[in-house]
Amino acid sequence: MVHEMTTTAFTLDGYRVTKTMGIVRGIVVRSRSIFGTIGGSLQTIVGGNITAFTKLCEQSRADAFDMMVSHAGSLGANGVIGVRYDGTEIMKGVSEVLCYGTAVYVEPDSAAPRWQAQG
Repeated sequence: MVHEMTTTAFTLDGYRVTKTMGIVRGIVVRSRSIFGTIGGSLQTIVGGNITAFTKLCEQSRADAFDMMVSHAGSLGANGVIGVRYDGTEIMKGVSEVLCYGTAVYVEPDSAAPRWQAQG
C-alpha cells in the first residue's frame, strides 16, 4: 500500500470504498536518551524550537504511521481513511505515539462525468 492512499478525511477523492477492513494502528513507545535530554535541556536555555525533541517526535510519528500502513496492507487494504494521531506520556521521559485509521479497499470512481474522462 502506498502512503498517498491515506487521508485524514473519510473519503479518497476519485475513489469509492468497496470494502472496509476495520481499524488499523501503529504504536511506538520511545524514551529520550541521556544525550538527547541534555541537548534538549541546553536548547531550552536559548529558547525557540528544540530540534532534538522535534526530531524525536517526528521520527516517532513517522514510525507509527509506517506501522499503521503495514497493518492495513497485511489486511489486504489499499487505503486508510480517517487517519489520526494520539500521544501519551507513559512515565517521565517515556511517550507513546499511536497512529490509527480505518483500512479500506478502494476502486476508481466510475461515476466521474464522461466529459472529464474523454478530455
